[in-house]
Amino acid sequence: MYSVSSDGETHDSAPQRKIPPASSMLWVRNLRRFIGSGAGLGSEALMELETKRILLDIFKEKQKKSAEAGIIPSFYKKKPEDGSISHRVQRLAKYRFLRKQSDLLLNADDLDAMWVCLRENCVIDDATGAEKMNYEDFCHIASVCTEQIGPKCRRFFSPSNFMKFEKDEQGRIAILPFYLYVMRTVSLTQARIDMSELDEDSDGFLQPHEMEAYIRGLIPNLAQLRDMPAAFVQMYCRIAAHKFFFFCDPHRRGKACIKKVLLSNCLQELMELHQESEEEVTDTEQAENWFSLTSAQRICDMFLALDKDANGTLSKQELREYADGTLTDIFIERVYDEHVRRGKSGGGNAREMDFESFLDFVLALENKDTPEGLTYLFRCLDLQGRGYLTTADIHSLFRDVHHKWIEGGNYELCIEDVRDEIWDMVKPADPLKITLADLLGCKQGGTVASMLIDVRGFWAHDNRENLLQEEEEPEEE
Repeated sequence: MYSVSSDGETHDSAPQRKIPPASSMLWVRNLRRFIGSGAGLGSEALMELETKRILLDIFKEKQKKSAEAGIIPSFYKKKPEDGSISHRVQRLAKYRFLRKQSDLLLNADDLDAMWVCLRENCVIDDATGAEKMNYEDFCHIASVCTEQIGPKCRRFFSPSNFMKFEKDEQGRIAILPFYLYVMRTVSLTQARIDMSELDEDSDGFLQPHEMEAYIRGLIPNLAQLRDMPAAFVQMYCRIAAHKFFFFCDPHRRGKACIKKVLLSNCLQELMELHQESEEEVTDTEQAENWFSLTSAQRICDMFLALDKDANGTLSKQELREYADGTLTDIFIERVYDEHVRRGKSGGGNAREMDFESFLDFVLALENKDTPEGLTYLFRCLDLQGRGYLTTADIHSLFRDVHHKWIEGGNYELCIEDVRDEIWDMVKPADPLKITLADLLGCKQGGTVASMLIDVRGFWAHDNRENLLQEEEEPEEE
């Protein structure tokens, strides 16, 4: 059994037994076959395997297409079909991501706790009485808030955030602007999450029905809208959403960019309705909130009053009664030429203004000084569609204003003098024509537009000194 070699060492004469590889063992093969069939796996494991298989197939298909296309990149990516596994995976991933981002936000209790920490660890400025903190206090408050609230508040206490605020001679910042910055950041982030959840195709844009759904979800949280009649909610959402699209969708593509909505003044105006008591605003101040319930009801009542035949649309004759009939006929004609689509019903050149077009019309007239409102009006003023106004255009436009001016019993005026005054107000780059850029640049485009389309607007400009004096007298008293 044993043999001795010439060097005296003893060796096992029998050959050593080799262990067969694992892949050749019967139990290993059976186990792999059992797992491969999926019979021994739970539902989650099966879903994991199926997901890996689908992703691998997609990856191979992309590799194949890339090889066939060479180095030419793909400029179009087809969206997954509704109900497909890709669509469901995309929606699930989006939902989980948004939930994760929402969990990282500070809630109302966290914000209250932060405000308490800020006030307890700040110093009072002897000169102004303002509550302030230097960078050491800032870092200390960050530690205290992290202990009480958690790490999710830490990102607000970065050195870069401290440097964003105005500092006094001792390098201190006021705690109130910092706290308002935190609140606004949280509010905008939450708004973006809510809008992204409603963005069905995840392209970063909201369609009208998605914006209306967002506003409908806000109504219970807005103090000034809680008592809104249920029957009026749908109409209110339609009116409110339209202002977002008027200002955030200038090319009328039927979708508004979420980022642009968040940065617009419209969202800030809507959020003002959180206040418990609504301040009384007179019509002459023209400061009424478009999103208030009173304003929405005013728009509806106005449209119904103008719609004499109750057919749901406005004819030119009906729209001429807007604002007590002070708008000129040529302007009304141009509005229908440029901004009212020809209806499917009705022969000849008959056009009727629907409610959506009426909202655009009202928004443009009530926001003449904004680029969006002035762009709407400039298309009507540009009689020849050339992109600029000439002296002949100004003469034609103001002729109707002059006619209404004389009918109202006012003094006689010279159209050429008014034309020269408009030219002096605008100071166009080209002395022979006025462009939209000239009107926007002169900062008086809204006044010029009013003078050319509305006799009341021209009267306000002609009596501007008296009106300014009347506004100053109550303040002095």
